[in-house]
Amino acid sequence: MTIAKEGFTTIILVFSFSILAGYGISFAPVWLMYIVYPLLIALCGLILYFFRDPERTPPEGDNLVLSPADGKVVLVQPSQENEYINGPVTQISIFLSPLDVHVNRNPVSGDLEYVKYYPGKYLVAWEDHASEENERAHFGVKHPTGIKILFKQITGFLARRIVYHISEGDTLEAGERFGIMKFGSRMDILIPQGTVIKVKEGDRTIAGESVIAELN
Repeated sequence: MTIAKEGFTTIILVFSFSILAGYGISFAPVWLMYIVYPLLIALCGLILYFFRDPERTPPEGDNLVLSPADGKVVLVQPSQENEYINGPVTQISIFLSPLDVHVNRNPVSGDLEYVKYYPGKYLVAWEDHASEENERAHFGVKHPTGIKILFKQITGFLARRIVYHISEGDTLEAGERFGIMKFGSRMDILIPQGTVIKVKEGDRTIAGESVIAELN
């Protein structure tokens, strides 16, 4: 199993804590060891599972918009975007539970023209206001067709850190890894209205593989 490099520090801390706690419990009554040791093993297993980073194979097609995250589509609705696209859009929101893969991937190929980080609150990620009030990072990319797309990493109630490795001026490749959100979060993708949407609320998506829209 491949592990996301962004998780190495957290994994080391959890394993170090588990080793120290296990050593301390070794001096306790045997019945307590039977309770604590399985819990520590489960904790280490869960942290490795959370930071798993499976390989993905993007589908062929130059005008496809891929899901940037594993998770459940919780919102598909018309909206107005005045930060980068400056026009009417369709907003697709994907909620990531703590059990989903949290490595994020580029939804489209193109030139990354806009990046902005916002500190903020930690509302539950599926709330509508989370996209406006939570800690988040916004990315505006111009597809080779000239169409602009904005996508957002948004923290949730449990998430406390956004990580990304792309910056303005980069050329993105659809399906490639660009960052991670830790412990429950949400991704928003805003696409100009008129784009053919391929998902609906309740659908499950796989980052880098699921097609969520097709550009005209």
